[in-house]
Amino acid sequence: MDCCSQRAARHACLYTSEGRVLIKNARTPGSAAHRPKCTCSVCRRYSRAYLRHLFAAGEITAAILATHHNVHFYLDIMRQIREAIEFGNLANSHQDARALC
Repeated sequence: MDCCSQRAARHACLYTSEGRVLIKNARTPGSAAHRPKCTCSVCRRYSRAYLRHLFAAGEITAAILATHHNVHFYLDIMRQIREAIEFGNLANSHQDARALC
């Protein structure tokens, strides 16, 4: 696992295409996924509110799930960058970086 993703996850930080989300500090956690377009098993199975509850309760499961999400997020970005390089679209992808995520 990536050590930066693990450290961020231990501190309740989730990476999203909109930026970092500090799940413990979320004002309105709601039931929406962390990242609507995310295909990781964490986002498909658990709500943002549930993850926030796990962090608030001090459950180790919270850090494990957050780490899984963060690693998946970065692997997905890297996959999309490799595809853009392969098809010669890296310059276009760079200008529209939010569309990649």
